[in-house]
Amino acid sequence: MVTAAKHGATAPAHYEAALQELEQLVARLESGDMPLEQLLTQYQRGAELLKFCRDRLAAVEDQIKVLDQGTLKTWTSETA
Repeated sequence: MVTAAKHGATAPAHYEAALQELEQLVARLESGDMPLEQLLTQYQRGAELLKFCRDRLAAVEDQIKVLDQGTLKTWTSETA
C-alpha cells in the first residue's frame, strides 16, 4: 500500500524504487547545484527513503529468522 509521506511526497512502491530514488537524490545533493532551501527538502526526503529501506530490510530479516526457526544463518554462495 502506498501512503503519503511528509511534504506531499509519496512512499515508494517497493524497496528497489526507494533505493533508486535515494541514489539519484544523493547524486543531486553531492552536485552542490541546489539552493539551500531545496537542499533541506531533498535531505528530508532522503531521510524518509533511508528509513523506508531500513524498515523493509528489517522486515525481510525478521521473515528469514522465522523461516530459519529463529536462527539467522550467514548467507554463502553455496546455499543459494
